[in-house]
Amino acid sequence: MFMPARLPWCPLACGLALVLGVVVAEAEEQDGLRVESEVFVDDDKEPIAKSLTLFRNGLAWDFLERSATSAEKDEAAATDEIVLHDPARERVVVVDPDRNLKTQIDSLRLERLSVSLASWARKADDRLVRWAGGPDFGAGIKEQKSQLELVGPRVRYAVEFTAAPSAEAAREYRRFADTAMLLKALLHPGGIPPFPRLAINRRVSAADGIPTAVTLEIDSKVAMVGGQSQVLRSVHKVHPRLLAGDLQRIEDAEARIAVAEAVDLAAFMEPVSAAATAAGSGTDSTAAP
Repeated sequence: MFMPARLPWCPLACGLALVLGVVVAEAEEQDGLRVESEVFVDDDKEPIAKSLTLFRNGLAWDFLERSATSAEKDEAAATDEIVLHDPARERVVVVDPDRNLKTQIDSLRLERLSVSLASWARKADDRLVRWAGGPDFGAGIKEQKSQLELVGPRVRYAVEFTAAPSAEAAREYRRFADTAMLLKALLHPGGIPPFPRLAINRRVSAADGIPTAVTLEIDSKVAMVGGQSQVLRSVHKVHPRLLAGDLQRIEDAEARIAVAEAVDLAAFMEPVSAAATAAGSGTDSTAAP
């Protein structure tokens, strides 16, 4: 996906829902919102990425987990990342716990990126990239009950959403998702520009909803001569309360931010492996296509 912050997410949904129900019944619930996300490629049963996003007191804490390769499963755990979305301070803080590093990205930088990226995309030779530069997708978005569809050159977005706990929760989620998409464009350039997803986010938020599934089908140029299309799916499980353990996770993240060494973005990104970059570039959103 022209993902996501690393972005930025179940066939066993019924069983998982039952398990989650037991957990919720046994744990004290807290104010806030939690969203669990998984991202799948084509018909794969194992996700290529997972995330847990916790909303509390105007902040969004995004805990990102890249699925381990077969070699990593034998030798080391996959890399985790923490992203703090802090709209009141107009900033995003990205933390690499393994390297004990953090970098701060101001909202103004993401806004400037959005303007320059849109200008570039609208002049691109590729029809898909030019279409994805926008600015208007409203007429192309088809809405039926709790489903949306947006079709462009060689691409199709299909979105399912559920009612948010409140209109404010829907707005908070949209703000997080929009920022995550632009952050992904900054950290993992390449792929489809984020503007179709931003238009979808706006429409879902206007319906006071939160996405539960996003499918992105891409017909590459190779597909035109006999290749196969790629399908990216993100699945999101929304819970209207935080669990007691979530508060501890937020406290741990706050402690990590406090002790992590602050570096600029270039220094933060320098050691990122080619494999991690490829994984990020191939995932579109939110967390998500």
